Amino acid sequence: MVSRIADSEMYAHLWGTEELRAIFDEKARLQSWLDILVALARAQAQLDLIPAGSADAIAEAAHVERLDIAFAAAETRWTSHSTLGVIHAFQRILPEAAREHVYLGVTVQDITDTWTALALRRVGSVVWRDLRIIESLLLDLAQQHRATVMVGRTHGQPGAPITFGFKAASWADEIRRHLDRLADGRDRWLVGQLAGSVGGLGFFGDQGVALRREFCARVGLADPGISWLTSRDRLVEFTQVLATVSGTLARIGGEVYELQRPEIGELREPAQLGAVSSITMPHKRNPERSEHLDTLARLVRANAGAVLESMVQQHERDGRGWKTEWVAVPEVCLLTAAALQFTIEILSGLEVDTDRMAANVAVQSGFINSEQVLAALTPHLGKHRAQELMHDALQPAGAAPRQVIAALAGAGVDGLTLAEPPGTSAPVAPPAAPAPPAALTMVDEVVCRARSAREAESETWPR
Repeated sequence: MVSRIADSEMYAHLWGTEELRAIFDEKARLQSWLDILVALARAQAQLDLIPAGSADAIAEAAHVERLDIAFAAAETRWTSHSTLGVIHAFQRILPEAAREHVYLGVTVQDITDTWTALALRRVGSVVWRDLRIIESLLLDLAQQHRATVMVGRTHGQPGAPITFGFKAASWADEIRRHLDRLADGRDRWLVGQLAGSVGGLGFFGDQGVALRREFCARVGLADPGISWLTSRDRLVEFTQVLATVSGTLARIGGEVYELQRPEIGELREPAQLGAVSSITMPHKRNPERSEHLDTLARLVRANAGAVLESMVQQHERDGRGWKTEWVAVPEVCLLTAAALQFTIEILSGLEVDTDRMAANVAVQSGFINSEQVLAALTPHLGKHRAQELMHDALQPAGAAPRQVIAALAGAGVDGLTLAEPPGTSAPVAPPAAPAPPAALTMVDEVVCRARSAREAESETWPR
């Protein structure tokens, strides 16, 4: 029975990827738990805390296919304990001599927190890989359209010229910062947990710290130095980074969504073979994937917010916040993975209508150059006086350049024009809408910096 639409056979592709589901799938999680128990047993045998033969038996039996999961589930409900059902099921397939040596001296969070860190290592690798793909696509767009002039908009209204390369470079630069965050946070996030009952490893006496060090080395995670049972900032930071990643992807999707509107028509997400936008309006071509990026980002933020709440915990263990993570962390990861894949699809086939960009600049009748005209008037009038005169002159709806020139002349601004209509004096601002020189420089800087960073870094998540 499937009760969550995110797990539906029809709709699951909208809310995650198969690659990420393979990480959080129940059998994969249980296998990882068993692997962690093997590492624990090996570490305990190394320190002579359990017989080596028991560690060998535990390793030999640790295959999820051998577990009676139905029995484990029934025992979980019966005992009301998070992992005791799995332990009981595991003990059933162990030789009697090894049964008392499995899960020795540890507790739920030692297994589940260590598993979470291992899952985050795999998730982080996927996010790193996909962000680098997205960055590469954006850098190519930035270079290709470095000087493709388009309307820059503020508050949804035409403002001044920019280039599409400048817009793409802005996206790429934000993606680069996410890569920096992933590289910077890796060593903080990927740590093991071996704490025991209240964090002091009291079961193991003076061997506790050495055992933790050996255990962490065997699972391939860093030694945290101190137990972190109620210190949840690592998971909070990781999920918040994914929330910011999803926010960036939603910003990109939002731009494609808006600029695909027929009255603007500057961008279009790639057409999907067989896709039907409307069963009643056949002419429509909806930006479905761009739109969905915003939906995904909302859900990521909501779940990351729930993880953030888990930072407030009491004493040395507090199931209220910690168990919230069991639901919210996988959701953040799955949703972010879906957003990354949709963004790659959009950018890989993004249609850029340069003719429409030029036409939308032209339709502004020269007023898109008002900032440059203001700069030209400023030495004659002062910036604030010039702005006031231009603001008043440009207020009438549909005002034409001649009307603006006349208004300025009436205000005593002789010999200065907004454009170059016949019979007027030489203009003080260019009649066309050139690419802003500073914008071109910024594109070049972003591309150069990113290319250098990419050459110096690993294609896989830094270790």
